[in-house]
Amino acid sequence: MNTPKFVELFPETKSLIGMIHVHALPGAPGHKLPVREIAAQAVREAKILTENGMQAIMLENMHDTPYLNRHVGPEITAALTRIAADVRQATALPLGLQILAGANQEALAVAQAAEMQFIRAEGFVFGHMADEGLLQSDAGELLRYRKQIGADHIQIFTDIKKKHSSHAMTADVSLEDTVEAAEFFRSDGVIITGTHTGKPVNRNELSTVYSTAALPVLVGSGVTPEGLAEIAAHADAFIVGSFFKLEGNWKNDPDPERIGALVQARKTYLG
Repeated sequence: MNTPKFVELFPETKSLIGMIHVHALPGAPGHKLPVREIAAQAVREAKILTENGMQAIMLENMHDTPYLNRHVGPEITAALTRIAADVRQATALPLGLQILAGANQEALAVAQAAEMQFIRAEGFVFGHMADEGLLQSDAGELLRYRKQIGADHIQIFTDIKKKHSSHAMTADVSLEDTVEAAEFFRSDGVIITGTHTGKPVNRNELSTVYSTAALPVLVGSGVTPEGLAEIAAHADAFIVGSFFKLEGNWKNDPDPERIGALVQARKTYLG
């Protein structure tokens, strides 16, 4: 269900949010490029996404494997602030950020400094076991931090039973109950994913959540032109990170033809 804040951020119905996976940042094992070059590449990708019809953009440090658990160093926060600020100057689209893994306070700080409008937060309600280890829920600390830095205008979209994670500890808590908890804890929207990057969501689970949630519902993985027709009626926005890249690989540069196919699929659905 849309909210006034969500509609203000995403005035276009069923918005497509394109991911920019910035190159490995300083201190990460895979780091190679100077920050200025990483920023320049992110700007190039943002322009491609903007010019080819995406409705919003999100940055993510997915190349920073292996990820840290909950907090990253000041070098990551500083680099992402520079990169995000450069991207902000390059596009007028809504702009968001996720810092892996679960570095939600740092993401808010960057978003505030770079004039971004939203972040993607994992581990908001109910802890889970991730690749990085146990992520305990952080809703209380995160929303207090948002208030402390005067960032209430930045929306927090929260992953529910997130991909790449084990949820055995909360197996007796249904997806719908988890969404209800996120709502109670003041999430601005919930993100439903498949089991892994690029894997589609379970359509039946998505439909159930969408019919019962009092929050906006976003799909966070596995969005394709073919699949969009099947799930478009059951979500308010779609985060795309793999399909629109060359050969459908998230590590590659954006492919304007693939972006065009997604944009056309959305237009076809909207009629």
